[in-house]
Amino acid sequence: MGTVRCILQKKHGDVISVSPETTVYSALELMEENHIGSLVVLDNGRFVGILTERDYARKVILKGRASKETLVKEIMSEHPVTVTPDTTMEQCMALMTSKYIRHLPVFDNNNLVGIVSIGDIVRYMIEEQKFIIEELEHYITGHQE
Repeated sequence: MGTVRCILQKKHGDVISVSPETTVYSALELMEENHIGSLVVLDNGRFVGILTERDYARKVILKGRASKETLVKEIMSEHPVTVTPDTTMEQCMALMTSKYIRHLPVFDNNNLVGIVSIGDIVRYMIEEQKFIIEELEHYITGHQE
């Protein structure tokens, strides 16, 4: 099984971020435009948290708050679980399952280098399984001739 590095090599390099002072509404627009479910929150270039669709649902919608008036800093997750490029897929899945999270910021030597989602991991695993099946089929058919 691969590592987070394998996923990051296939993703575009941009990490989309907002500041803590951004309105939740603007952050949601950015998520929708980029077809993503989370945003990294940076304060003057320093990582301070993550904003997810789940944060929005639980801390704005269910609390009856207005997304155009609520700031990201009011609802973001301030101390999210993070991983490194060398974290394995199994470790990511264990973290996501045990912590009930879907997004993991990736740090390499204290530098934010990306973010992986449960969808990224599932796609990688499906591709890996497909490759293994194809290799086994070639091996089996190669020996039957």
